[in-house]
Amino acid sequence: MTTVVYDRGLVETAGRLDMSPSKLTEKLAGQDSGGKLRGMTIDELERYFAATKDFSPIHYLIEKYLTCPEAAQAEAMAELTKLVGQLSGALEKAGVKWP
Repeated sequence: MTTVVYDRGLVETAGRLDMSPSKLTEKLAGQDSGGKLRGMTIDELERYFAATKDFSPIHYLIEKYLTCPEAAQAEAMAELTKLVGQLSGALEKAGVKWP
């Protein structure tokens, strides 16, 4: 999220959130310069989504916490199938006999 904010412009994003750039910097860092915790509230995060249309933090959390084992296994099997096909082709080009 921090990268997106700085890529888009800290001042512009802070303005959209009705927040000073220094306050937004502290919230993105999770603390102020003195080490006091300063995280974003849920309301501020929702304002961020509404103002920027950047939903990558939501996608990150979904991928991190809501991946079911069956879906992960199916993705791995699909990737393995693709890799075996590539390997077979490479072995054939190299002249290696493959069952």
